[in-house]
Amino acid sequence: MKLPIPVFLLTALLLGAGLQPTLAQRAGKAAKTATADTREAVLGSRSQPLFGGLSAVQAEQALGPATVAGLAGSFPSRAEASQFFSRKGYEYLVENQRDTAAYRFNLAWVLDPSNANAYHGLGVLASSNPTPEQAIELLEKSLTLAPTNSSFLSDLGTSYLIRYEQSKKKKDLKTGTELLQKATTQDPANANAWQQLARAYYYQEQYAQAWEAVHKGQATSIASVDFGLIADLLTHLPDPKGTYK
Repeated sequence: MKLPIPVFLLTALLLGAGLQPTLAQRAGKAAKTATADTREAVLGSRSQPLFGGLSAVQAEQALGPATVAGLAGSFPSRAEASQFFSRKGYEYLVENQRDTAAYRFNLAWVLDPSNANAYHGLGVLASSNPTPEQAIELLEKSLTLAPTNSSFLSDLGTSYLIRYEQSKKKKDLKTGTELLQKATTQDPANANAWQQLARAYYYQEQYAQAWEAVHKGQATSIASVDFGLIADLLTHLPDPKGTYK
């Protein structure tokens, strides 16, 4: 009398003979569908910072290792490819092509998660959000990788000032002021940092220091002058240099 073949043994025999059981076929299809869905989700969120919050490894797997390898193929290293894509991101940012810029910064990040410019570019893009939390998070990552970069210090300091304007938390004002002071120390020609520092002093009712910062910024770039701030300052203290009346 023949005993029935156990189900697990039958499955093993079918696999050994190259015959896929229905369950295995379904599992294979499900895995492919899941991979396709993940890739589609990544591409759908390519204008979101860090592809919507993935890790670099997750993003690379979703894009496809072959795709990422192709992006880096024309460069001596992934790091150099990453720098190229971050430069392109800045170019598109200047042209106000925000989605394209975001995608380039995201690709730069996938290629080299230690590229500070990738985080900075995404942080600048996020600064247009209604609240500055995401911008602060990204800009802090850029500053961790490049702690003496004056532009990074300035942009992060400005983001803290924006949050202060919304929350009125003195800690944000203190942090923003310190970052902007560091930015002007690292690069005394950073006109935007001087103007933002002037605003920080204004918030603290340090009007003489605010005027001094305004003039230091103006000496580098008249285009950086915030005439709204000038009008506010004039209501509290005349310009010591008499330039603005």
